[in-house]
Amino acid sequence: MDTNVVQFFKLVFFLFFPCMWTPHDAQWTHVSSTGISSAGDSINPGDTLNSSTYIVSEKGTFALGFFHRIDSTTTTTDTYLAISEMADQILPFNLFVWFGSRDRPIVNNSGMLTLDNNGTLKIVQKGGDPIVLYSPPQPTKNTVATLLDSGNFILKEVQSNGSIKRVLWQSFDYPANTLLPGMKLGVRHKSGQTWSLTSWLTDEIPVPGPLALEWDPKGYQLIIKQHGVVYWTSGVLRGRTFKNISPEVTSMYDFIIVSNEDEDSFTYVNSNQSQRSEWLLTTTGQLTVLKGQDIARADNCYGYNTNGGCQRWKQPVCRNHGDIFDLRTGYLVAGDFSANYNSSLSISDCKAICWNNCGCVAFTSWFPNDTGCRFWTGKWDFLSGPSEPPSIFVLSSNHSSPFLNGTEGSVENFKPVIHRSGTKKWIPIAISLPVIFLCILCYLLRRKVALEGKNETKKEIELLDLVTSERSTVIGIPNDRKQRHDLSVLSYACITTATNNFSAENKLGEGGFGSVYMGKLLTGQKIAVKRLSKNSRQGIHEFKNELILISKLQHMNLVKLLGCCIHGEERMLIYEYMPNKSLDYFLFGLNHNTSKLLDWKQRFKIIEGIAQGMIYLHKYSRLRVIHRDLKASNILLDESMNPKISDFGLARIFEQNELAANTSRIVGTYGYMSPEYAMKGVFSIKSDVYSFGVLMLEIVSGRRNNSFQHVDDALNLVGYAWDLWQKGEGIELVDPAISDSCVKYQVLRCIHVSLLCVEDSAIDRPTMSDVLFLLTNESMPLPLPKKPAFSIGRKAIEANISDKESNNCSLNGLSISEMDAR
Repeated sequence: MDTNVVQFFKLVFFLFFPCMWTPHDAQWTHVSSTGISSAGDSINPGDTLNSSTYIVSEKGTFALGFFHRIDSTTTTTDTYLAISEMADQILPFNLFVWFGSRDRPIVNNSGMLTLDNNGTLKIVQKGGDPIVLYSPPQPTKNTVATLLDSGNFILKEVQSNGSIKRVLWQSFDYPANTLLPGMKLGVRHKSGQTWSLTSWLTDEIPVPGPLALEWDPKGYQLIIKQHGVVYWTSGVLRGRTFKNISPEVTSMYDFIIVSNEDEDSFTYVNSNQSQRSEWLLTTTGQLTVLKGQDIARADNCYGYNTNGGCQRWKQPVCRNHGDIFDLRTGYLVAGDFSANYNSSLSISDCKAICWNNCGCVAFTSWFPNDTGCRFWTGKWDFLSGPSEPPSIFVLSSNHSSPFLNGTEGSVENFKPVIHRSGTKKWIPIAISLPVIFLCILCYLLRRKVALEGKNETKKEIELLDLVTSERSTVIGIPNDRKQRHDLSVLSYACITTATNNFSAENKLGEGGFGSVYMGKLLTGQKIAVKRLSKNSRQGIHEFKNELILISKLQHMNLVKLLGCCIHGEERMLIYEYMPNKSLDYFLFGLNHNTSKLLDWKQRFKIIEGIAQGMIYLHKYSRLRVIHRDLKASNILLDESMNPKISDFGLARIFEQNELAANTSRIVGTYGYMSPEYAMKGVFSIKSDVYSFGVLMLEIVSGRRNNSFQHVDDALNLVGYAWDLWQKGEGIELVDPAISDSCVKYQVLRCIHVSLLCVEDSAIDRPTMSDVLFLLTNESMPLPLPKKPAFSIGRKAIEANISDKESNNCSLNGLSISEMDAR
């Protein structure tokens, strides 16, 4: 395309793009917009503070009440109990210095603060658990909760004459992002309680962010950390001055340091008692005096900058001295970009991620509420000027960088890219036909995307919709659009870099679904990437099933899903990395010595862990889950050899009152399937119990289910165990590798319980809760097992039995890693 046309398109984009952005506009207001009234400065036993009232300190300095955070770009109206400074009558609530529960908004706008006759101070809410601020060890009479002019909300026990006997609880012990005179930073040694400031996630969202202000008693200094890494220090306090804080600021205060066996703490008071002052830790890392003066600028503390208290921390080798991120208003209209849709990421998190990614040249927030991240890489053009979207932080340097290619990456290029020589030529068209040119631009861009296959952004947005959409009736997840998923959508470039372009050295294993690779992100975090084969029968249904389902399940014995990636026809799932591979590697590895690495104590611990995970799925998770493919290869082991159940591609959701279901296709690994599922397509929680029984026999014996094939009777492991148990020779089933470490009665009990799990009739099998109880309560007598049904076929089953399940359910190639009978 002609260069002038390209530049004109950029100009049109620059002029018209602001109209397509909805600016973020959030505000705070008292819950009741009319008729609010003050209830004095105290709450007495039996009193309640509701949405129509608030209390104000004696001199009208601070107010305590319920406040809405209203966001015009969403339907969110989070409600919090908070203390606000009373600045003036026009904007009475303009600075929130404390929250009753920053990370737990009140549901249904129904909060009430109560103080009962026993001295318990709590927030009650309809449809939610109470938020207890203080509960005395024993009932305490004569309590009063008072808001002081210092901004401290205290619960005190008073004597008969009204004087304070003792302070039971105070809001000053639970700081937010504001340090008021008299508040402490430090630690109380006996209780272990710490006092520190934590930034808001964004300027409008009070959820705790990544930055913290703390007192370092050993260094005798203030420090600012981001995710535990020290970015800034004040330097040692000497008299009334800190090395890295302006004397102009410190002269305004008197500092009080306490260091004894009870506590190490720092606090300040105003030298001029007639003035009010608050220290505020911002979302970007500035510590400011609210009245307008900076105390610290940790937001400048990255790269090799060691000025003003900035601390040197580990830097990527690709960054140079003098590299900084300039805040610019305008647009990047070229270059590749990617996004991280994690709504718990703040702008300071985006900066850290971009800084540590050598290819990243710019960043900004993704969502209108300033959460999530958007990153640019490669060559780019910048159009400066006013803009409605968030301003963009662009990498600039005092010298060339290998990641800023030519003039397009230089500081001098931060200007509108317009060729003035052709301006007159295009003025009439610009006035009369801007819409036509925009349409042409859209067409050309779409055509380029189709030809070059670079529409990663579109794919990521579609994938985000896949993650957040919960309309699927196939997997049984209710429609709840407000639910959030803490999943990251990773770019294909990020995955290829992490896995060294899917090198053979990084390959952990493979199955019918494809291959699994070890990867390492630029942050240093190790991941496991399940790369689904293009020839795999793993469909979008199973991919979505695992993606959404496992993100909702949180248990120490379930593998954690971190994110996903779609690139062309490829689909990838990203999990936490399990350094000890899977259970089948140790039990059935080609090197028989691997089984010796698991003694009986470790094996029994693994059995217990798997049982705990299955109990959670069947009974305690919000979604009742039938796994349908429980086997040794789907049990991963972490660095401490703790088991984690994985692979939920075949899992099904049950309603709490649903006992069983039918399927039109039988999917899974034959040999682990219960008889009613393999023959009739009926599955329930008892189907998983059967699989667990087979798995437990494999853990005891150290041999696969299909390794006990005899010429005459072709018995599998279940049949072999039954024969030994009938003869009273069950101990012969035990893996020789654990013969020295096994506890005989415990092993025999495991075999006995396994046989109860694999009984022919589902109704005769115990539940997983019963299984764990029987395994761990050795005094409990065990019922006699009935003869199990034996599976002797050699081919995986895939039979259409009934049409009672949605036709969308397809065979999951991801999960069927072995097609032979076990």
